[in-house]
Amino acid sequence: MAMTSAPTSPAVRGAPAGGPGHERPTGEPPKRGRVGSRVRQLATPQNALVGACVLVVGYLALVPLVYLFHDTFTGATGPSFAAFERAYAPEQQAGSMLVNSLIFAIGSAALALVLGTTLAYIQVRTDTPFKGLFFAASLVPLVVPAILYSASWIFLGDPSIGLFNTLLFQPLTGHSPINVFSIWGMVWVQGLHLAPVAFLLMVAAFRAMDPSLEESASMSGASRFTILRRITVPLLRPAIISAVLLMLVQSLESFEVPGLLGLQNGIYVFTSRIYFVLRQFPTDYGAAGAYAITLLAIAIVGVVLGARLSRNAKGYQTITGKAFRPRPIELGRARPWVGLGVILYFAVTVVIPVAVLVYASLLKFYAAPSLDTIKSMSLQNYDDVLHMPLALTALKNSLILGVGAAVVVMALTSVVSWVVVRTRARGRRVLDTLAFLPLVVPGLVLGLALSFVYLRVNLPIYGTLLILLISYTTRYLPYGMRYSSSAMAQMSAELEESALVSGASWFQTFRRILLPLASSGILAGFIYILVVSFRELSSTILLYSPGKEVLSVLLWEQFENGQLTTLAALGVCMVLILVFLVLIAYRLGARVGLESSNES
Repeated sequence: MAMTSAPTSPAVRGAPAGGPGHERPTGEPPKRGRVGSRVRQLATPQNALVGACVLVVGYLALVPLVYLFHDTFTGATGPSFAAFERAYAPEQQAGSMLVNSLIFAIGSAALALVLGTTLAYIQVRTDTPFKGLFFAASLVPLVVPAILYSASWIFLGDPSIGLFNTLLFQPLTGHSPINVFSIWGMVWVQGLHLAPVAFLLMVAAFRAMDPSLEESASMSGASRFTILRRITVPLLRPAIISAVLLMLVQSLESFEVPGLLGLQNGIYVFTSRIYFVLRQFPTDYGAAGAYAITLLAIAIVGVVLGARLSRNAKGYQTITGKAFRPRPIELGRARPWVGLGVILYFAVTVVIPVAVLVYASLLKFYAAPSLDTIKSMSLQNYDDVLHMPLALTALKNSLILGVGAAVVVMALTSVVSWVVVRTRARGRRVLDTLAFLPLVVPGLVLGLALSFVYLRVNLPIYGTLLILLISYTTRYLPYGMRYSSSAMAQMSAELEESALVSGASWFQTFRRILLPLASSGILAGFIYILVVSFRELSSTILLYSPGKEVLSVLLWEQFENGQLTTLAALGVCMVLILVFLVLIAYRLGARVGLESSNES
């Protein structure tokens, strides 16, 4: 019956000419033609670029962790837990390390949250004076790296030479009650350094919250404490959870504060124990990997718990279509006292730590202020720094790595964010998750994981600037993704569609329309990554080699060698460079914003 049906043209059926013997049976698809057409459709510069970026993100996010887990759980004869047995043997006192880590992380997060939330409430909801000091203080984490902030508190809170002890307490009581080389000293320094970050998060939350509920409660006779406890804090719950999560993760991955303050008295947390194990001989990479995996697991549990607690964030939304303007609370007679508290906070957290660094940088040997020490002040330390060959090398390496990491991250995330935000491609959510995965990987763990990779791979990468560039790119990939995704999400798809309909290629559309419109967000991400890469230490300390030092590593080496005054001089120079970069970022951001508004 099939042979009696009407004949079909080979051109229509896709069969080659040459007679009935060469015709395909009826209903069989033109496989070769369809496959070739499909390949031609996929083999475009757009797909090649996107595919390359996806592979790079997957490699950066997954390969180091795969090597870390493989080498930690693999023994001489196969799968093994021997590394964990060595790491958590009774003589290693792992229990006290775990307790110290939790006290340090929770205590620092709690102190930062209390200070940041209180200051944000005063800033947004009251008529306090000196509001400009709050945002000046919020720049501290950017322009004063944690290693310098810790060093400044050594000059202030050392039991023997600290200024607070020698000038305030020893003359009065004969004792030195302040000791930064303790777990609570570590909590104090880390909490103060993170408080500006918590302040910025909570300021945004207070400004986004409609105060009419609080005003209604006040008119109904509720006290300020009742309003704070039953209305304000519950409404801020999602923001508080996010802030606590961020503070916990940053405290768990902190190396600078535990390294400078904890190691002096044998107080170990996970990061300092990993560093100590890798500096012993023979080096036990397996035990270090066991500590790293435990720290990574704690960080992941914290992130998952925070996500679960924030699932019902929509239930706390108070912004609707109705406009509102928060009315500042009049402090009345308390206004001068609150203003005095603001000045005191700014002095303790910003002015005094920076001033003591400048003071120490002018001395040959650090000592408490006196007539003799004032007479001995000089710029010799700065002269030594300027004539130190390693300092110029470290500055050059820091600039190369900072600019390189910023360029690579923003170029990579610009394409990846386009895939995630502007397309309906399958697996884009997985790609988004991979791009943000390094956010929960502590810097020291990332450095260890990369050392596992490139000590095994037969490539001349380990001990070069390239491995540091890979580390910085991986570490700051989530931040670049956040800036790029935010910029892409703010643009309507109509402009892109109009360009494609007019005959522009995807690359032309991306280069001439999407990138210029997203330039403000991309530039902001570039400057941020440049600044934070410039002072990065935790992921660098395990990967650098002699001659490949950066400024943060050079500061660490000065501390280990006991050259505290040279460290202070080098630190002041680094702060000035960071201030210069932040000012450039501010001016460029303002100019880009002005140009964007003029174009619109």
